[in-house]
Amino acid sequence: MAIHALTAPEEILPRLQGYQVAIVNKVILNRSILDSPGARDLKLIAVAATGTDNVDIEAARARGICVCNVPGYAAQSVAQFTVALILELATRAGGYMELVRRGAWEQSPIYTRIDFSTVELSGKKLGIVGYGNIGRRVAAIARMLGMEILTSARPGSSDAPPEGRFPLNDVLASSDFVSLHCPLTPDTKNLIDSRALELMKPNAFLVNTARGALIDEAALIQALRQKRLAGAALDVISREPPPSDHPVIRAAKELDNLLVTPHCAWSTREARRRLLDEVAENILAFLRGEERNRAG
Repeated sequence: MAIHALTAPEEILPRLQGYQVAIVNKVILNRSILDSPGARDLKLIAVAATGTDNVDIEAARARGICVCNVPGYAAQSVAQFTVALILELATRAGGYMELVRRGAWEQSPIYTRIDFSTVELSGKKLGIVGYGNIGRRVAAIARMLGMEILTSARPGSSDAPPEGRFPLNDVLASSDFVSLHCPLTPDTKNLIDSRALELMKPNAFLVNTARGALIDEAALIQALRQKRLAGAALDVISREPPPSDHPVIRAAKELDNLLVTPHCAWSTREARRRLLDEVAENILAFLRGEERNRAG
């Protein structure tokens, strides 16, 4: 067994060579990697995450390589972080704490500071795009805060929405907050583009704790600059870690209506423990010839 904390693209093949099982997270295993002689011994890719978009599932299947993931391990962790971002957009508690750290309260001519516009969540509509493990938990917590839940139909589906779900355009147009929890697929890439943003209310907020590429970042930044959207909170962006000149990072340093966190919603201690336990169970099941959490 070999453990590598970080793996650069040029190190992937040398490190796969001779191993039947690879535990990976965010390492890109595309067709050229999987078809390479250096990966000839590979039998199982144990993804230490829920998303499998970094693995070419079709190429793995063609090679007879099993792919397993860990669905739902961070559902509670991401859900509570999502609601924390919604609360921050609504209350700007963190912004006010930063004012105090900078000494701004002492300089106030009155007893308070009201630098930020804030709103009550009770009675507001929360649109959820992606109603799986995480989306359902977000909805449950939001209902306790008095929010009304609007659930979107599956993006890209041509089927009629199931009962209780609404077309995405209707959800975007009606919601005070929109929270993204769908996987990244060809149908959902740039799901929130300039057209989608135009459907949203100018006093609405957007939250993304799913995948950065769900949003056309240039269109979002423009909407925030032009005040065509009240605010956004992102825990994920298109490139991670970002370069210092990444458009979202630059915008987050300039705009007070854009909040960005470093893809950490998943990372509670409890979630990480569940993740490791589940990866181990997936490997043991594979060695016993059992199917468990098969993604491909």
